[in-house]
Amino acid sequence: MSESGGWAAMRERRLSEPGAAEAYDAARLAFELGRSVRELRERRGWSQTQLAKESGMTQSAVARFEAGGTVPTLMVLERLAAALDVSLKVGFEPRGAAA
Repeated sequence: MSESGGWAAMRERRLSEPGAAEAYDAARLAFELGRSVRELRERRGWSQTQLAKESGMTQSAVARFEAGGTVPTLMVLERLAAALDVSLKVGFEPRGAAA
């Protein structure tokens, strides 16, 4: 690619910048939550509009959430869980094998 080491090197440089790792983790979490909600919605056979109606949100807010474009508040997660008739579980787990 280039003499600077390509994509992997650029990614490593960016992740070493202050706050970058935290922002990356937040984006990953938002993406994973959005994917989970989309899967639950699709299993019910609902459109984004139907989920929005049931959760008191707009369709565009549901779309942004499912795409990982927003980091949701606990209140939003609770509303989505209630609309989808699932339990919301928030907790802490030890990292790695040693607990």
